[in-house]
Amino acid sequence: MLMDSRDTEKLREALISADYTAAGVTARLGEAAEAAMRRGDHRAALAATSEGDRQAILIRLFCCGQNESRGAVQSAIAPLELSAAFESGLLIDGDHGIRAGLALTTYRQHWLLSDLPAHLGGHIDSEHVLGVAGASETLASYMVRRPAATALDLGTGSGVLALHLAEQADAVTVTDLSQRALRFAATNAALNGVEWEILSGDLVEPVAGRRFDRVVSNPPFITGPGATDFTYRDSGRAGDGVCAELAAAASSLLNPGGTMQYLANWLHVADQPWKERVASWFTDGDCDAWVIQRDVTDPLDYVRIWQRDSGADHDPAHLAAWLDWFEMQNVEAVGFGVINIRRRASGAPTVVCEDLRQRPRTDFATLIEDWFDRVDLLADLTPERLLDSTLKLAAGVKLDQRAGFTDEGWEVERQILTDTDGLLRREEIDPLVVSFLGGCTGQAPVRTQIGLLAQAHEAPEALLAAGLSPVLTGLIRRGFLDITPG
Repeated sequence: MLMDSRDTEKLREALISADYTAAGVTARLGEAAEAAMRRGDHRAALAATSEGDRQAILIRLFCCGQNESRGAVQSAIAPLELSAAFESGLLIDGDHGIRAGLALTTYRQHWLLSDLPAHLGGHIDSEHVLGVAGASETLASYMVRRPAATALDLGTGSGVLALHLAEQADAVTVTDLSQRALRFAATNAALNGVEWEILSGDLVEPVAGRRFDRVVSNPPFITGPGATDFTYRDSGRAGDGVCAELAAAASSLLNPGGTMQYLANWLHVADQPWKERVASWFTDGDCDAWVIQRDVTDPLDYVRIWQRDSGADHDPAHLAAWLDWFEMQNVEAVGFGVINIRRRASGAPTVVCEDLRQRPRTDFATLIEDWFDRVDLLADLTPERLLDSTLKLAAGVKLDQRAGFTDEGWEVERQILTDTDGLLRREEIDPLVVSFLGGCTGQAPVRTQIGLLAQAHEAPEALLAAGLSPVLTGLIRRGFLDITPG
């Protein structure tokens, strides 16, 4: 830990009594000023904290990067002593007053200690420990929320995702290769009054032979020649090897029905469709997988993003070497997204890779839970059971028709099924499917609907059933249709 348990408890007492909490900071600053502050514009936040009370001093220190007087800081952190704060690195006694040595962030109903980010005067080195960052917040928004007995955070860093797991799981285990990161994680667990099993080692190595109900990871997923410059982002594996390695480990890490979710980057290699390439990571397992690609960038922009992240954006030799590696590997682009895995208790697994860059109307956590539920339904759905089932268009599904004008009047050219409530998917369907969906009111079995359709089109009923069945199961899995199994 960064400080002993007694001093950690004193710090917790100080934060509570000063109302240095997420709700307290928002109430003090207002949402607009707080949003501006988090983007580096501290003007409104400093104006709102000019009185110098305990809460104000903590906001100015840890949110705005200000220097404050010794007396004001001692009052703000009491009963923690300044000497303990200096020894732990939490505060630094400088020529112009006392300033923050570490980041102390209010996060949901928690606090999070981490290394100072660059915009607050921090220096990004090889052992830098991140706090609440865009990547961890992204994964947190995807995390399933159902209760679990056991949970694992691989590569925990300061413990952001473990704090989420602690709200859902009875027991939480965290791992990290960085001893510095584990000290932060241990301190954050104590500061927030939770207990984690804390293990040292590379990715899954510390938990070999164990299984969990929930696994999450914001791994060092940067793709490239296999650098190890920054522990928080570089795995030492070449290409997207670390992400493929986690996919392969899922089956041995999860209990039946357990889920694993992690952020990933993957290479778009010339003449290798990315969906097929990433899907191949799951061919030998017993896990369902939904791979969601949220963005794609070309190699030059990708390298520049991560050079800026580390402060190496003026290093042309480093840029050239990284781009040369991409060129040698025939890499045309890099994809970014979230991999969602669930180990099957029985039956054949379903693996789907999709490019979904639109912002959904429903939160991703709910959509992912729903996807796993639908995959379960379909796994037990034999062709006969499908025919005996009833189908109903899901809420928010609309049919958009595009028509062109001909000598005989308007003629429908395209018919597009649109999900307006969930992922905002759009899917073109043919007239036969349009006719079938018109009868999906949850009343008549699929068998009856196909029989009526066969009569109307003077087509063999068995042939229609064979052609429609895969279309219907796809629409069920993608959320266009709700099913009541027969």
